[in-house]
Amino acid sequence: MIKNNWFDPFFVQENLSEEEKLIQNNVRSFADNILRPKVVENNRNHHFERELYKEFGKLGILGSTTNSHGGAGASSTAYGLSAYEIEKVDSSYRSSISVQSSLVIHPIYNFGSDEQKDKYLPELISGHKIGCFGLTESEAGSDPSSMKTTYKKDKDGYILNGSKNWITNSSIADIFIVWALNENLETHSVKGFILEKNTKGLTVSPINNKTSLKISPTGQILLENVFIPKSNCLQNTNGWSSVFSCLNKARFGISWGVLGAATECWLISKEYVENRIMFKKPLAANQLIQKKLADMQTEVNLGLSSCLLTSKAMDEGKNIINAISILKRNNCKKSLDIVRDCRDMLGANGLIEEYHIMRHLVNLETVKTYEGAENIHSLILGKNQTGIASF
Repeated sequence: MIKNNWFDPFFVQENLSEEEKLIQNNVRSFADNILRPKVVENNRNHHFERELYKEFGKLGILGSTTNSHGGAGASSTAYGLSAYEIEKVDSSYRSSISVQSSLVIHPIYNFGSDEQKDKYLPELISGHKIGCFGLTESEAGSDPSSMKTTYKKDKDGYILNGSKNWITNSSIADIFIVWALNENLETHSVKGFILEKNTKGLTVSPINNKTSLKISPTGQILLENVFIPKSNCLQNTNGWSSVFSCLNKARFGISWGVLGAATECWLISKEYVENRIMFKKPLAANQLIQKKLADMQTEVNLGLSSCLLTSKAMDEGKNIINAISILKRNNCKKSLDIVRDCRDMLGANGLIEEYHIMRHLVNLETVKTYEGAENIHSLILGKNQTGIASF
């Protein structure tokens, strides 16, 4: 008898290596046994357990594609699968590994000196130190080149002034990757700097009144005449292409991760409608309900298949800039649509914390926006098709 492979119709699992399957299973077990039992309480209390970073490090999911300084040297697919399994529990936890891996470890590994790599990477990869990525500003979100944070050369280094906003991990960070323009705000002059906690002139202000990604610590970074020695400048950066390589790495993880949230809510709603009796029959017996389930099945599996192809192309060194924008734009939108339908299928019960769906819904509203909002990726794709910039 042919197996009914309704959950994996494109045989994604059969296209994984044994190592990738093992990593996925290990991360799934960790998420189910360590993260899931406390997620409702932690979300209610806006609480992130700092010690989780050491657990992430032991699990090997921080900078997992890095093949030195303690990195696992795993495939891009394995990194994506980790994001997928972690975000089944909560987007905040996936944000934690995304920021540390793609926005902190990645720039140090790719643009840092050997001395910087040796000093910072082992503790970041092991989770003994926590990092954040200072790019976004209040008036420079979708247009980072409009940033007002500046550096000016000093005889032994640089002086930084400015502020960053909506920075994940800033309130708990030990290491800050901060991007700035020269004092004349020339966009071609962008540089990255490594700052350490307790540096004179560096202060952090947490944002405490969020209604989305409530577990994730977020804040503002204030820089007032902060002196940075030359040894803490990422000297190997290549302008904005270096910045966007970090963002694209994060967008890749997000594209896998949101499908984890969508999958979780799809399966919760599937079980619910199979057992909820309405008009003397299961809700799942209704055509409209089955149509919604089919839509969820379709979008999740199309998304996963596309992520898998992109992962393999990434590891082969191919140009995936268009694929990244398609995945970030499409998977976030479709995942949000799926979770909204799941909320609808559960009726009032969809509002209850223990069903998890409403928490995923408000989280995805944020994930859809950060690392390039949907419309920004539309314009990127339009520019790449036509060769004409509309922004």
